[in-house]
Amino acid sequence: MPINITMPALSPTMEEGNLSKWLVKEGDKVSPGDVIAEIETDKATMEVEAVDEGTVAKLVVPAGTEGVKVNALIAVLAAEGEDAGAAAKSGGGAAPAKAEAPKADAKAEVIKADVPKAEPAAPAPKAEATPVANGHAAGERTFASPLARRIAKEAGVDVSGVTGTGPHGRVVKADVDAAIAGGGAKAAPAAKAPAGAPAAASAPAVKAMSDDQVLKLFEEGSYDLVPHDNMRKTIARRLVEAKTTIPHFYLTLDCELDALLALRTQINAAAPMKKTDKGEAPAYKLSVNDMVIKAMAMALKAVPDANASWTETAMVRHKHADVGVAVSIPGGLITPIIRHADEKSLSTISNEMKDLASRARSRKLKPEEYQGGTTAVSNLGMFGIKDFAAVINPPHATILAVGAGEERAVVKNGEIRVATVMSVTLSTDHRAVDGALGAELLVAFKRLIENPMGMLV
Repeated sequence: MPINITMPALSPTMEEGNLSKWLVKEGDKVSPGDVIAEIETDKATMEVEAVDEGTVAKLVVPAGTEGVKVNALIAVLAAEGEDAGAAAKSGGGAAPAKAEAPKADAKAEVIKADVPKAEPAAPAPKAEATPVANGHAAGERTFASPLARRIAKEAGVDVSGVTGTGPHGRVVKADVDAAIAGGGAKAAPAAKAPAGAPAAASAPAVKAMSDDQVLKLFEEGSYDLVPHDNMRKTIARRLVEAKTTIPHFYLTLDCELDALLALRTQINAAAPMKKTDKGEAPAYKLSVNDMVIKAMAMALKAVPDANASWTETAMVRHKHADVGVAVSIPGGLITPIIRHADEKSLSTISNEMKDLASRARSRKLKPEEYQGGTTAVSNLGMFGIKDFAAVINPPHATILAVGAGEERAVVKNGEIRVATVMSVTLSTDHRAVDGALGAELLVAFKRLIENPMGMLV
């Protein structure tokens, strides 16, 4: 029997990917563990291994194809002893319903559930479960992602009438978008206002300009169109989600760096030498950013209530301080994570950060190296930026924006003197971290930066 190979989900948030390269050709024999293709996700290029043994009967999706949906058929294997030609013709049957992804250009079919209304005068008897489109029964919980629920609510769509194509029938954003476009989903019933309550005025919907409307504003021939890649699309989607669903507020403090810079110089001067391919080199070379990462992690451990993530049902209190660090790469941004940063030495953080940043720029990070984390640091000081406010990266509740260290006049004991000062701004999810708690966290960070010996003990 032919074996279908489908586009794998290489991360929990992946919905589609680019099939960059096939490393096998039709007629090749493969075994479990053989690398057969390279897939480009929104953040990295990853190798895909075969999980079955057989002969490549057909490469369904050509190399270089973009926007291949997760679980879409990409190749067919002929099992041991099976004719490859016959397998190529008979392969490609439908995948199990719970794993099948909708076609990119097809509208999802939505079936309305016909639920009888209860008589208004008498109490309604317990109704039998009625099947609905997404596989759940009427009255049962419909599984849907938070983003899908929000979009459905804004569009007046009842998610219980939407066909779910996610894992185990879960309704995802693409399903709701297809339902809205198809006009087939039933509208969610509007809640009745209390007796005597004034009618709420409906605000006009604000719609973004279409591509055609934007291009009409510019003279024809005065621009080039650069198509978005998966990374830029994902960044745009997540930024909109973050800024429209997370109530940000901001706290800013100035930190004096002179003691930290002096300690950094001493530590780097004491670094032992090690042999490399290019000769001897110091075993480590600390940057200010390495010390910022350590200070942020230790501050979170000192103020554990701020080391949290918000969910609709519970506050997630993290036991470890895992610090994501924003790294600029061609075409976008990625946030590799230093796990248990509060427990690691400065030299370990420095070397680990250099390795992660290097592999991030070549898009060789594994999903577990950039997903999760409990906070993040974004440093633009090397560009001379004095201060800025960063956008929170869900599921984090905080992100620290770090500006440049610069000489400024400061007043101490009634006297003016020169000090190296760095401005930092903490962006905070107000649902998880209130103003006083955020201030406590930032003060703990400042204390470590201005008394850096505390990071060595």
